[in-house]
Amino acid sequence: MAIPLIERAHVRPRPEAAQPHPYPPITAAADDWAAIATQLAERLDATAGERDREGGHAAAEYALIRESGLLGLSVPREHGGAGMGWPALFAIVRQLAAADSALAHVFAFHHLQVATLRLYGAPAQVDRLLQRTISARWFWGNALNPRDRRCRAVASDAGGYVFSGDKGFCSGSVGADMLTVSAVDAATDSLVIAAIPADRAGVTVHGDWDAIGQRQTDSGTVGFDHVRVRADEVLVAAGQAQTPAMQLRSCMAQLVLVNLYTGIAVGAIGKAGALTRERSRAWAAADVDTAAEDPYLQHRYGRLWASLRAAEALADSAARRLDTMYEVALGTAGSISEGERGSVAIAVAEAKVCAHDIALQASSELFELAGTAAVARHRNLDRFWRNARTHTLHDPIDYKLRDLGRWALLGQYPEPTAYS
Repeated sequence: MAIPLIERAHVRPRPEAAQPHPYPPITAAADDWAAIATQLAERLDATAGERDREGGHAAAEYALIRESGLLGLSVPREHGGAGMGWPALFAIVRQLAAADSALAHVFAFHHLQVATLRLYGAPAQVDRLLQRTISARWFWGNALNPRDRRCRAVASDAGGYVFSGDKGFCSGSVGADMLTVSAVDAATDSLVIAAIPADRAGVTVHGDWDAIGQRQTDSGTVGFDHVRVRADEVLVAAGQAQTPAMQLRSCMAQLVLVNLYTGIAVGAIGKAGALTRERSRAWAAADVDTAAEDPYLQHRYGRLWASLRAAEALADSAARRLDTMYEVALGTAGSISEGERGSVAIAVAEAKVCAHDIALQASSELFELAGTAAVARHRNLDRFWRNARTHTLHDPIDYKLRDLGRWALLGQYPEPTAYS
């Protein structure tokens, strides 16, 4: 009898003992990141439908991503990484999301944790952990959900803290080497944020993610049972005020979602278009030879295409703005103004609204556009809608629209929160 998913605990394989995988090797030159990303996307696309049906942890695909070298893209060159900026990195996230938005989510969240370390960490922490990220091919996972306050931190007499409690929605936690973790300090009721090994004594990563979509994001629960957090692992101590530069992290997290949503739309339109061209028959009253020549279908595809291009343009514009402020925040001055941070938040909110809408629209309309061929069970094309519907519930889009309305009417920047 199979063990119920919710009862499984994760035993993390180390990078040096990576699982063999059935994929052919990526043959591009080691630093040809565009070609490497294209080959990785093709390999993920080939098995995405089958893996979505199976759910669970995609160990072979994690190994493939490790071997690709793409985990080092956002790590600076001085630490052995590629030093890639956000616009190029998010373009790769979109490309991967078109093929497999679950694995693209895990990949993007790895880079979000790398950025978290760079924004929150002291120079010695950043140097040590980023060098190990490259040398040990670390995969970073997220246990920093700020709305889940169950995990508590108690200051230790020896320095650092002891974490106890659970954290939910911990994307990329299964198979991770390192985790960024938050807990609520018992004395001050403020957040403590740390970076710790995923195999630290007392940490249990549960494979209990069981949603209708994004099924291989490993976004379940992580339990902390009197977990020792050393002082040199603490990124943000209890009571430490967050600067506008540190608050860029929430803009980054939201822009990850923007590019995942947009990538889902790219994938949905691409699959629908292929079926329309190759399998769909023209409707009898259309008076054309092929479905692709049907003016009504062309009209529908045209509307989707225009909305998609608008979402991509806004996503790219927000990424450029974020990249500029990120570099300023990490520079010698090390600070940005509230207005500069607010301008990034507005750009991200604009992109988020459009990406949200096109992901849901494209993933739903693909069935009307491609016809009955699209509902064949073996194609599993409903995964695009399930992924979009699951992921767009991350935080209410109405609050992004409210923020944009306040900006349009009152010139007010969004209040910095973990979601804006």
